[in-house]
Amino acid sequence: MRLRFSVTTILFLASLGVGQQPVQFPPLEQWKSAVTSHDAVGLKSLYSVFPPAQVNTTSGKVDADAGVAYWTGLNARTVSLRVVEAGALRQDLLAFTVQVKVTGPSGRITNVVDGQTWQNQGGAWRIVREKRDLAKLAQPTELNEKIYSSDDARGDIQNAVARASREHKNVLLVFGADWCYDCHVLDKAFHRPDVAAVLKPNYELVNVNIGENNKNLDIAAQYEVPLDHGVPAIAVLDSKGALLYSQKSGEWERARALGPQDLLAFLKKWEPQSK
Repeated sequence: MRLRFSVTTILFLASLGVGQQPVQFPPLEQWKSAVTSHDAVGLKSLYSVFPPAQVNTTSGKVDADAGVAYWTGLNARTVSLRVVEAGALRQDLLAFTVQVKVTGPSGRITNVVDGQTWQNQGGAWRIVREKRDLAKLAQPTELNEKIYSSDDARGDIQNAVARASREHKNVLLVFGADWCYDCHVLDKAFHRPDVAAVLKPNYELVNVNIGENNKNLDIAAQYEVPLDHGVPAIAVLDSKGALLYSQKSGEWERARALGPQDLLAFLKKWEPQSK
């Protein structure tokens, strides 16, 4: 995740009841209603024309027409929304991360994580950016859990390397912050029984807190992790602390779209070759 909300987020979250009650933002409810009723015209009217709305999917960028076709093509019978992140980027620009659960006519459920940025254009709110991903992993319902609480990242890494040396493991560094939605997705995935069965015997895990994009930046640079591509960001060290792998292009920034097989393949690829 690249987006970091300002301090106004806290007040905005409180006013919306994020993670506790349905959000009270009428345009978002209009969007939900249009998806539920398969109203392509009404849905299209909620997307910006000037500037053209940017729709970013896991497979690549598409235009607003393709975005509308996706949502109406689900033939929703019911739609439920949970807003797990919300923030005011500017007075006229609001951003949401929304968990969308769509039940189709046959009862099939499609879970989508949709990042929506709305702009007030002459009194009408319209979507200027959308980031859409199918949710394959368990998603957090709120971001209250503290997973990046340590204030001594270097000490944590040194201790992890010492343990890894004794136990013939590698070290997995995850750069992120508690405000990062995708960091919480990845942390929940690490606790899946199938993933934990590979992670725990082979890795010492260290969460490195980047704060408000102002902490431990020297450590990220040391391990060749470009944080400008978003977090979570990952590096793997061997049992002596030497760098084996570091991501270069934000490969983990979209953790919300990963499947368990993606995590397992990565962990098995970089696990110690001899135990």
